[in-house]
Amino acid sequence: QVQLVQSGGGLVQAGDSLRLSCTASGRTFSILRMGWFRRAPEKEREIVSAISRYSSATVYTDSVKGRFTISMDNAKNTVYLQMNSLKPEDTAVYYCAAAEGVVDGRYDYKYWGQGTQVTVSS
Repeated sequence: QVQLVQSGGGLVQAGDSLRLSCTASGRTFSILRMGWFRRAPEKEREIVSAISRYSSATVYTDSVKGRFTISMDNAKNTVYLQMNSLKPEDTAVYYCAAAEGVVDGRYDYKYWGQGTQVTVSS
C-alpha cells in the first residue's frame, strides 16, 4: 500500500503562483509514475501533469504547458507541482496520484491523495 498526503493550495489572484506537494509513504519502491489531476466544478477529472519516477520524463496537458512544472524528489518521495501565471480556469480540486503499473497501455493510478482546493480569482 501507498499513502499520499498533499499540501499546498489555497486562494490566489490571477497571475499568482502556488506550489502543491504530495508525499508518498508505505511501499514507495513500487511507484513508477506520479501525476497531478484536477476536477473543476461540473467538469470531468483531467490529468494535469505526470512524471516518471526513474526517467523523470514529464507530460503536461496543453492548457498548463509553459506555466506549470512537475518535479519529483525521490529521496523525499515527494512530487511537486509548481503553478505559475495562474488563471481563473485553473480553479479546481487538485489530486496527486501514484501508479505502480500499466493496464491496457495506460498507467494505472491506484493511489490517490486527499485533494486540495485551488481557487484563482480574477
